[in-house]
Amino acid sequence: MEASIQEVARLTGTTSRTLRHYQAVGLLTPSRVGNNGYRWYDEDALVRLQRILLLRELGLGLPEIARALEAHDDETAALRRHLEHLRAESRRLDRLVASVERTITAREEGAGLMAEDMFDGFDHTQYREEVEQRWGADAYRASNDWWTSMDAGEQAAWKARAADLTNAWSAAAGAGLDPTSDEAQALAQRHVDWLRSVPGTPRDDDGTPAAGYLLGLADMYVADDRFRSAYETAEKATFVRDAIRAWVAANR
Repeated sequence: MEASIQEVARLTGTTSRTLRHYQAVGLLTPSRVGNNGYRWYDEDALVRLQRILLLRELGLGLPEIARALEAHDDETAALRRHLEHLRAESRRLDRLVASVERTITAREEGAGLMAEDMFDGFDHTQYREEVEQRWGADAYRASNDWWTSMDAGEQAAWKARAADLTNAWSAAAGAGLDPTSDEAQALAQRHVDWLRSVPGTPRDDDGTPAAGYLLGLADMYVADDRFRSAYETAEKATFVRDAIRAWVAANR
């Protein structure tokens, strides 16, 4: 099987210019170039292009795609991983469709709504780009696949666990505890265990979340408004940061 650049562009919905750009940056080399300058793509090239387009669909930039292609020489195994992610996304979209259908039915029939039903299937990974930049695409993919594999009840239970932890931090900070106190350090251990339960969390050899990851995350709790607001005030977020720093100093 061999296709010209125009045929490939038509079949994939991309452009010849894009395909030439992929060649220029080293992502996709034509199998041959005719005397007239036309580029032709054989089966191997088309499989590689399929992988590139799949990774683009997953939101990766061209540098990340190049690294992913270099890291996984076994094309069949790589495609299996892509397939699993697509299946997980398909399940999420099915739940999203069902969620919207339930809302429409409830509104038409005048029935009450449950928040858990209304938001089931929505994307809870709004920090994808940030996670990939800081800790790599594999970290995002592992955590996202884990999240989308859970049903609504499991996700609700995990959210409740996170909310309980946040409330415990807020109460401890409000009580004026020292970040190095036994109570605060017990909370820090609980926080580390919570992070450890999430696949994709950067880890040291013993499986504990990496010290650099913990310190960076602790700093974000204070520096980033999105995270700081979870702890109500800057003072409480600072308490969480300092307690985690103290835990890292004592345990890593």
